Amino acid sequence: MTINLTDPIFNDETAAREFMEAQRWPDGPYCPHCGATENIKRLEGKSHRPGLYQCNACRGHFSVTVGTVYERSKVPLTKWLLAVHLLTASKKGMSSHQIHRMLGVTYKTAWFMTHRIREAMTDASPKPMGGGGKAVEVDETYFGKTDEPRAPKKKRATPYTRKGHGGPANKRAVVALVERGGMVRSFHPDRADIPNVREIVFCNISREATLNTDESGLYKALGKEFAKHATVKHTANEYVRGDAHTNTIEGFFSIFKRGMKGVYQHCGEQHLHRYLTEFDFRYNNRTALGVDDAERAAKAIKGAAGKRLTYRRLDA
Repeated sequence: MTINLTDPIFNDETAAREFMEAQRWPDGPYCPHCGATENIKRLEGKSHRPGLYQCNACRGHFSVTVGTVYERSKVPLTKWLLAVHLLTASKKGMSSHQIHRMLGVTYKTAWFMTHRIREAMTDASPKPMGGGGKAVEVDETYFGKTDEPRAPKKKRATPYTRKGHGGPANKRAVVALVERGGMVRSFHPDRADIPNVREIVFCNISREATLNTDESGLYKALGKEFAKHATVKHTANEYVRGDAHTNTIEGFFSIFKRGMKGVYQHCGEQHLHRYLTEFDFRYNNRTALGVDDAERAAKAIKGAAGKRLTYRRLDA
């Protein structure tokens, strides 16, 4: 990590607020209530808290945190910014326990902060992968036991995988797609079976793409609906045949599993999709694509707009 802890944005609230305003409002403030961009007035004086604005169109008051994952948080912006930098700069993540010790907040607060930051990392408008005939690798893996045991499906005459099953019944399934030299997208379906994998692949990959998979029966039929389908036979110790391989997606799975086992250690299944989002975000904004730690953190801060995560019980 190359985080400069002496930077004013990490120890001065005014500097932190101004930094966030510059990231969220590069062209000037706009009202998160009505969307107005004109007649926005900064309220100053002892009777108003710092950073408060008023929209003369709807008469609403707002600050830079309104309409973001930071809204109504009592945690200082300096600590929010440091948490964002720590989580985005660590290749395999940083646990809430570590955040709680370094920032001097409670573990519960750190847990809520990290999940809100993961929400900010979500890609709000994903585009189809593999356009222009690019190679996209697809694979599935299993990580950790399901929180609730699931009854295994009946065996089929045509097996989904080389072992004859649709994956271990009581393991959490993860399906990931990666465009070579580009982005990754990972999902946690209830089961890694043909209907679920088909929906994920068709909703995220352009038909122009070259699909690269292993010999799993999950991909035999759907591979015919793409421009080209290249497979490698891992059971015969074949891992590369010309341009056909799944080594890129295997590398992503390696980073994900090392982070989950070595850093996070435990993850409730209902939150697994958020951890996948975190690993996707860092991979999609990696150094190899020309994104450094500061730029990665800035992207996460910009992504906080228009998102909320309260974890409030609806029946409370």
